[in-house]
Amino acid sequence: MNKLGALSLLLAVAAGADAFSTRPPSAAASHVAPSTQLAAKSDDDDALLQQRRGFLATAATAVVALPLLAPNAAYASGGATAGKYTTIPIAKRRYYGRVQEAVHEFLLMAPAVIKGDLTDPTVQDFFDVTKTVVVEGKKKDVNGVCTKKDGDCKAKDILDSRFNDMKTTMYLLGNAFRINQQKAPDNLPTVKAAKKFFRVMNKFELRVAKNPKTDDTQAAAMYAEALDLLDEYLDLVELPPTESGHYDKEFSTLVGETSRIT
Repeated sequence: MNKLGALSLLLAVAAGADAFSTRPPSAAASHVAPSTQLAAKSDDDDALLQQRRGFLATAATAVVALPLLAPNAAYASGGATAGKYTTIPIAKRRYYGRVQEAVHEFLLMAPAVIKGDLTDPTVQDFFDVTKTVVVEGKKKDVNGVCTKKDGDCKAKDILDSRFNDMKTTMYLLGNAFRINQQKAPDNLPTVKAAKKFFRVMNKFELRVAKNPKTDDTQAAAMYAEALDLLDEYLDLVELPPTESGHYDKEFSTLVGETSRIT
């Protein structure tokens, strides 16, 4: 229907284009007296002027009406609602691997934490800020030749704890699960769930860092609470629960590796 309406307007404009056509005088008109020819020419000029005005008015109407007849062409997808379909896949490619690897290492602590042993390597490594490569260093040489004045072209990795990286990536992934851009991140269900988990694990981290014990029963209770909160978050960001067996393996943390659950 829209296409037919637009076509009708264009045909109307085309029909009015005759106003700009020039026609040679007929043979009969050449035998009319000069005074009569001048009067007739004046009348033709007036008529031509009126036709041109009508044509311009029709053309202007057609230009204004075309967008209204084809709204799908005028309003392309975009804005906040489009973000639901674009930012989530991008966020998954960026953070899924790192979040899943963090959950994998978080679950590795379970046997030691259940026993109350916070000195176990699996527990200590999870919070060690020198154990996890967050950003791999880039080589500074040019075609294998070091051009630095100090001769130091070794790649330097950026290190942090797996727990700190987990907090960062959980927040950023959760922030992508929104249906509009007006809502503040802290009001999103995904971010709220992540922060609940962080609050419990921040307290757990203090017990590990300050005075780790081998029989810390309170730490075991905190870990169990954090585990339930983590499952709540994973469900909101479309990841399997912790008891699914999905996290028994290691995950690639490379950006853009995949947006799918593998």
